[in-house]
Amino acid sequence: MVVIAVEIAQTNPDEIKQLWLHLQYNLVSVIICSAFLVFGSTVYIMTRPRTVYLVDYACYRPPDRLQVRFNQFMEHSRLTGDFDESSLEFQGKILVRSGLGEETYVPEAMHYLPPRPSMAAARDEAEQVMFGALDTLFANSSIKPKDIGILVVNCSLFNPTPSLSAMIVNKYKLRGNIKSFNLGGMGCSAGVIAVDLARDLLQVHGGTYAVVVSTENITQNWYFGNKKSMLIPNCLFRVGGAAVLLSNKSGDRRRAKYKLVHVVRTHRGSDDKAFHCVYQEQDDAGKVGVSLSKDLMAIAGGALKTNITTLGPLVLPISEQLLFFATLVGKKFFNAKIKPYIPDFNLAFDHFCIHAGGRAVIDELEKNLQLTPMHVEASRMTLHRFGNTSSSSIWYELAYTEAKGRVRKGHRIWQIAFGSGFKCNSAVWQALRNVKPSNKSPWEDCIDRYPVQLSS
Repeated sequence: MVVIAVEIAQTNPDEIKQLWLHLQYNLVSVIICSAFLVFGSTVYIMTRPRTVYLVDYACYRPPDRLQVRFNQFMEHSRLTGDFDESSLEFQGKILVRSGLGEETYVPEAMHYLPPRPSMAAARDEAEQVMFGALDTLFANSSIKPKDIGILVVNCSLFNPTPSLSAMIVNKYKLRGNIKSFNLGGMGCSAGVIAVDLARDLLQVHGGTYAVVVSTENITQNWYFGNKKSMLIPNCLFRVGGAAVLLSNKSGDRRRAKYKLVHVVRTHRGSDDKAFHCVYQEQDDAGKVGVSLSKDLMAIAGGALKTNITTLGPLVLPISEQLLFFATLVGKKFFNAKIKPYIPDFNLAFDHFCIHAGGRAVIDELEKNLQLTPMHVEASRMTLHRFGNTSSSSIWYELAYTEAKGRVRKGHRIWQIAFGSGFKCNSAVWQALRNVKPSNKSPWEDCIDRYPVQLSS
């Protein structure tokens, strides 16, 4: 089109007149040109990717009666009789160093003595979290459940029959031709995977809504043994979940909060160490739990490096890309001791939502990406207030940033999550307006207390 415009600009009026006369007497040329124009326009319209909008989302806020303080946690663990003194001491140290606060939530079954981790209790937990988030989402967005064409649910450790997605279809009487999916066993990064799947489906099915529900279930996955690597999840994981409403309708742009810009997924499962670093297994006593390897942070760092190598060229300014490439070439061909250049991601993103997997995870990313305390504030405060809510934590962090009034039109948000397998996944969103928190935000009655000073 630029070439045509230049040619027209260089054509004098007489030549244009001659062309018009020629076309006037050559109907075949006119028809052929018109056919090519129509065909080209049709192909462009049919093949261009549909923009995916984030209309709204909601995070589940458990009732206060499910909160657990450190002294309650330790006393309860002692009274169950399942843990020896060494294990109790270990859990106490982990709690103090974890970055969690005194207001996180554990499922109702864990508040009993002895605990009651039954299938019925696990279903109750799943229903409370998923339906609580969805009720808020439907109320805030004014979308009718029957309007939903795509449903994607992710929960790593609890996958009953009928599935969690079927439970939602039954509860809200969703339509019979809904495209529903249930993702299991994919760890804390599955929320981004679910968004990616929903995006792909929205490219195929036009004019529809997709709902993504991200959660984890703790009731049947509490570890009652004494293997230290399997005790860590007890201290970190807490109740939480989020529901996200996506749309490919152009009419939703005016009310949507964000549009999806990029999704980049990295899978290191071909490496045996990476595959086993977060691993569900039985201990020597036959008790089931999730074991976290001591190599976890190193493996996460490697996965992050691979992920940002792919993401960088999509989001970084050319100056940063050139510096990164020059350092890479220098290290490869001239001096292996040259330190790799870490791109300045502050030039690409305005806000960072780093999976609140634990204090060590946030510390490591803050160091590796050379971020400031402000950049990781949302992650640290989410970990403090709600604990590790697995795949939904990145949505609590975005809700924190909105509650602080920091998201402006045009701002870019980087959600980054790690999960078993081992996976590192990124999602990039762009704000379509100055974003205010939705009703029933999980932070609405406590945001003024944050940020809090954390002990070192």
